[in-house]
Amino acid sequence: MNWLWSALAGTASGILGAMGMGGGGILIIYLTLFAGVEQGMAQGINLLFFIPSAVIALIIYWKKKLIDWKTAFLCSSLGVVGALAGSWLSTIIDGAILGKLFGVLLLIMGIKQLFYKKAPAD
Repeated sequence: MNWLWSALAGTASGILGAMGMGGGGILIIYLTLFAGVEQGMAQGINLLFFIPSAVIALIIYWKKKLIDWKTAFLCSSLGVVGALAGSWLSTIIDGAILGKLFGVLLLIMGIKQLFYKKAPAD
């Protein structure tokens, strides 16, 4: 039965991640709360998990001409800098604190989504 929950969490994470909706939240929550994986390791597994998902999503979005390459290059370049900083910080922050920070981030994002109002189109 455990493999079924793992498969469901992986599938849901892949679908949400490919749609750009942060499937890592589901995967990390599953790994830490239900599979007993330590927070730092769950984050590493999450990053490896999303490499193939991101490549597939990128190909599909590229074929549909939904990528602004100039903006994508700028964001990805700065994302690499952020990833390096985040990786370094994760080695000096205790796993329990890291888990709490992740929970607070998810809570803030959820509240924002609940109360977000789209600006009317011109």
